Amino acid sequence: MVKLSVIVPFYNVQQYAPDTLRSLRANAREDFEFIFVDDCSKDGTPDVLERAARDLPGARLIRHEQNGGLATARNTGIDAARGAYLTFLDGDDWLAPGYYPRLVAAIEALDCDFVRTDHVQCTARARSVFRVPHGRRGEVMRPRDAILPAHRSTSVDYAYAWAGIYHRRLLDAGLLHFRDGLRTAEDRPWIWRLHREAKSFAAVSLLGVFYRRGVASSLTQIGDVRQLDFIRAFDQVVQETAEDPDADSLLPKAVRTYCAIISHHLGSIERFEPPVARKLKAMSTAALKRMPQPILEEALDSMDIQRATRLRRLRRRPVPAGEAAA
Repeated sequence: MVKLSVIVPFYNVQQYAPDTLRSLRANAREDFEFIFVDDCSKDGTPDVLERAARDLPGARLIRHEQNGGLATARNTGIDAARGAYLTFLDGDDWLAPGYYPRLVAAIEALDCDFVRTDHVQCTARARSVFRVPHGRRGEVMRPRDAILPAHRSTSVDYAYAWAGIYHRRLLDAGLLHFRDGLRTAEDRPWIWRLHREAKSFAAVSLLGVFYRRGVASSLTQIGDVRQLDFIRAFDQVVQETAEDPDADSLLPKAVRTYCAIISHHLGSIERFEPPVARKLKAMSTAALKRMPQPILEEALDSMDIQRATRLRRLRRRPVPAGEAAA
């Protein structure tokens, strides 16, 4: 029986994939499987993966005929997974030796639906530890109890899918798949759904994932139209949260987070090409008008003056015909 399925999408990461694959080898176990999803890479990544699939015990390689993006690639891996537990890794990140056995031991000891972990962010030679914004460690809780308060960073703001491990019963319940086609912010609706609908979770102080920042090919570094998928992602968060029995208490958190992300992108709008910048403004204006207006007003009142002023000014703009479409 396969204990753990590790789903690793790769796209044009020939430079970094060898580090990722070496770290997986240092985490191999006879009851672990590694599912490599090549998302139609155009560089030497497929050759690197072919060699690794032959040499790494438990490895399987799946190729996409066309590029679908991270969410779609993860879904391909999820559909192929046979493990009692699932986890994720991105093709340009890496692991500490022996991390996955410790991660499996943690969720087995806690016997919960999912476990969230800390991680190390790596930018050039700098290393910084980022922790799950949840103070109670090693204690099983209801996931929805960790969504609030609205004005503080909580577990739903720590959306990294690879910073944790997930019981197969979440897959059986329809909670592990991502929204197909989302090119960025794909983790946001996913983590909100887990926290609203799963029954149990815990945060643990376990470091082992090294997240590489500043990769030139990463969508977080590219100011093209794919970045605007965050609008679709957060529309989904707000829509699904509005249908929750606890919508009155949870919606202010969803709306405030959405506003903060819009403000963040507007604050660095110079990195977008002019047509994309215009589309960002138009789509953000339309998004603000779609939000529940009393809740939006409360969210803006709770934000600092700079962000609130920026968003209020945007909300007053007319929406140009055709520019607000996703």
